Amino acid sequence: MTRTVHPNQQKLIDRAREFFAEVEDLTPGRELELQLNATHGPGTPYYEDFSTLVRNALLNNEGWVATDEVSGPHYRRSRVADPSAETRYFSITTVYMESQEEFKGQYHLHPYGEINCVVQIDETAELKGMSGWQGAGWTSPGPGTHHYPEVRGGRLVALFFLPAGRISYKARPGDKQPICI
Repeated sequence: MTRTVHPNQQKLIDRAREFFAEVEDLTPGRELELQLNATHGPGTPYYEDFSTLVRNALLNNEGWVATDEVSGPHYRRSRVADPSAETRYFSITTVYMESQEEFKGQYHLHPYGEINCVVQIDETAELKGMSGWQGAGWTSPGPGTHHYPEVRGGRLVALFFLPAGRISYKARPGDKQPICI
């Protein structure tokens, strides 16, 4: 059975493929996070394209952004694209989080790291990455890192790219972090 892909979902996948061509040989971690915020942050073509497509899809209920409830309607996610040759073996997932107070999602581990594009729905929303709280921009936890995704101050979508689609829910709070944080 062929899966129907919304035209804007395909636009996001196509734009992400261009982005992956630039970052495929870079290692997720603090250095990449700093680089992406400097070169691909708010106001740049990739960031604005990703943000516009995600915001429009969410606000217009296009049915492809963060559709599956994890913990009620305030914490949802959906896989936009599986890792494949087309995506240079990155997966694309959207996670919607909404809370004024600090809210923790599912604790998880990034076996090969993660690249997150933080798309604010509310200008006051912040995501807590490995480097602390931030609004619009990028986070990039390094390989082997683990944490609770946390939100505060409103609504946002984390558009995250996982090398090989790898994520694990076996880590526990208090487990030793790798040196590469």
